[in-house]
Parts: sequence; C-alpha cells; structure tokens
Amino acid sequence: MKQIVILSGKGGAGKTSLSAGLAHLSSISVKEVFPVMVDADVDAANLSLVLQPSDGISNEFWGGSIATINTDLCNNCGKCVQVCRFDAILSPHTDRPFHGIDAIACDGCAACVYACPASAIIMTPQLEGNWFQSNTPYGELFHAELLPGRENSGKLVTLVKQKARLFAHENQSELLIIDGPPGIGCPVISACAGADLGLVVTEPGVAGIHDLKRVLATLQHFSIPVVICINKADIYSEGTRVIYEFAKEQSIEVLGEIPYDPAIHQAMGAGQPVTLTLPESPASLAIINIWLKLMEIFNPSEQA
Repeated sequence: MKQIVILSGKGGAGKTSLSAGLAHLSSISVKEVFPVMVDADVDAANLSLVLQPSDGISNEFWGGSIATINTDLCNNCGKCVQVCRFDAILSPHTDRPFHGIDAIACDGCAACVYACPASAIIMTPQLEGNWFQSNTPYGELFHAELLPGRENSGKLVTLVKQKARLFAHENQSELLIIDGPPGIGCPVISACAGADLGLVVTEPGVAGIHDLKRVLATLQHFSIPVVICINKADIYSEGTRVIYEFAKEQSIEVLGEIPYDPAIHQAMGAGQPVTLTLPESPASLAIINIWLKLMEIFNPSEQA
C-alpha cells in the first residue's frame, strides 16, 4: 500500500480540491486502485463536503484529562494553588469555601493531584471530538471533527490515520490519499507519518514560496520524498517562474500546474470533484495529468 499526503503552507491553497479529484480518478482507474481517503484536517474538515459520504459510523474521541476537585473532600488548604504553573486553580469565593478548576487553563499535568493531601483532586477524561468512517462513491473515507476549543488535534489525526491504514490493509486497498492540514504543526507531522510521498500544493507569490519552503523543510526532515503542484499558476507568471527555479535548485519535481478555473468553484458548489462534474475543464485536465504522473512515480498495484 502506498500513502500520499497532500499538504500546503496555509488553508485555501487547493489541497481539498486536488484530493477530491485524485480520489475520483483513482476510483475509476483501470488499475483498480480501490483508494482509502483520510481528511487529516480535523480542525476544519471539509473533504466530506465534496466526497458526499453516507452510512457513516461515528465514534467518540476522548483525549486528555483535566483536574476536577471533589468539593466534599477539599479542605481549602491551597497546596494545589502553589504547584499549578498554569494558574488554573480558582481562588475560593465567599459563597464557595473551596478551590475550583479553570477547565480552559488546566493543562492536565496532574501536579495538583499529587500535591493534594486530602486526595480531593482527580483527573477526568475529556470528550474532545468525534471521528467517522463513511462510505463514498469513490471509496472509504476516514475523517474527524475536533470540538471547538479542544486540543490534541495531532492525536486525533494519528487515530484517524491508524483506522484508515487498518481498513486499507484488511481490504487490500493499494492507495491511501491523505488530505493533510495546513501549516507545519503537530497535526501535519501526524499526517506525514509513514507517507511514501508528499505532494505540496503552492501558489505563485511571496507568501506562497515562503509557505512552500516551510512545508518542504518539514517533509525533508522526515525524509519523505516530495513533489510540487502549483495551483492558480496562471495568475502570476513571475511567481510561478520563481517556484520552478526554486524547485530546480532543490532537485524537486514540479508535478504540474492547475490554472485558475471557475469550474472548481462550480464543482465545490455541487459537492463533487471537479474531475467528475466538469471533466473537460482546464483544472480537471491538469489534475488528470498530475494523477498520471503520480502513477509513474509509484505503481499503486504493487504492494509496499
């Protein structure tokens, strides 16, 4: 099984449009790829809006724990206040002769649990989101949603990828397409783990080349082979030229260019991959060309 992770330095660069197109093309490939898709952007998942999943299985994601004070046992000694480095212990009020916990400030370090002489503090697991396994017309989709204000998105990405890999192995799927989160943080690192190829989507311009370099450095740190796709390549030809020069200096292949094309917006509005809705559009033809070049890089019919 081969894993391809699609990344960009920021949101809105075109990762999801490309991921949806590749999912569609792989599902109709003459090589019978039988893809499994992962939406690893758990903070703002949107691949499901394009792949139209149905018959999904929902599962709770319980992440870190926060401290909880048993008011019946608390003697208001204040030792928890002394050891908390995050100022998460609320001072007692006149109508509440005990300490409370600020759930947002609590880091879950459990220092207060060990410091409490009355054993009045325990760590309580927190529901931080949900992950889903859904059927789509193009293959199985694994995706998740982190609850507002919750952390541990990296752990949730890892969980979703593990479930997707297990499903792919059990069902002899030969390709895992991962629509990665933007940036270079923990969720990106989790999405990259085990990838055979990183496809970085960038845009021409100063910000685009800056974000490209950041993502490339992350992938290269983990020794993941990299290729580049330039989205909206025709809106600033000088910026596109700079990206090609940079790629040549780094010995990185530019897999293709996707022009600015209103067909993508039409397809997104219809909730479908552009390669399905408008297969003859310039954007679709560019994505098809990228898909064919990906197949030249690695043959998904070969087992890893």
